[in-house]
Amino acid sequence: MSLLSDPATYVAFATLLALEVVLGIDNVVFISILAGRLPPGEQKRARTTGLALAVLTRFVLLASLSFLAKLTFVLFTVFGHEVTGRDLILVLGGLFLLGKSTHEIHQKLEGAEDGEGKASRATFSGVIAQILLLDIVFSLDSVITAIGMVDELPIMVAAVLVSTAIMIAAAGSISEFVERHPSVKILALSFLLLIGFTLVVEGLDQHISKGYVYFAMAFSVFVEMMNLRFRKKEAQRVKLHVPYTPSAPPPPPASR
Repeated sequence: MSLLSDPATYVAFATLLALEVVLGIDNVVFISILAGRLPPGEQKRARTTGLALAVLTRFVLLASLSFLAKLTFVLFTVFGHEVTGRDLILVLGGLFLLGKSTHEIHQKLEGAEDGEGKASRATFSGVIAQILLLDIVFSLDSVITAIGMVDELPIMVAAVLVSTAIMIAAAGSISEFVERHPSVKILALSFLLLIGFTLVVEGLDQHISKGYVYFAMAFSVFVEMMNLRFRKKEAQRVKLHVPYTPSAPPPPPASR
């Protein structure tokens, strides 16, 4: 009860919740893109399963604080660089993001020319396996951020739970919007490339302020939203000003 009566608790919860939602959007976007490769009847089930796995992964990591502490122990040294378990997870996860995002961009731009249908090549179990792997990477980043900001486990659990509920509620709308606008899908995949690069760099102990990364992403989203709005107005203008083309005059009567 002392936590509930402390105003600092609510400030910490609100701050952590906002950050968890921002970190969770990356997860939702990637889950939506992967689920979009499945037949329409399986996409919602894949998104729900992926988000449920994300919740489970986050709670398992939160309940294993001693395990997370061991990830900071030095495993070995390469060229004078100390490598920990966390470094390995971040580097491998970042490389997977880079490779998967590049593959998805290639399929989006040239898949139709290759004659490969996206639904026929994807299986439900394969998509879920990829989602689970990314859930581990994103959850590790999310939970480590939570531990660094807040000392109380109940606040961490509450923030993760509420942010996950927001993710589940927004997953359908985000997925439909991304699939409806190909340029937004390419932009989202570009963000995942950026995030993958950031994870690799952090795994090599070269810190990049996430504020710079999220500012660049937010500015790109703002520009793309302006482009979408402009294209929508332009399409409406063209539709309202289609020139009138009278029907061809009837042929003259045949001479006798």
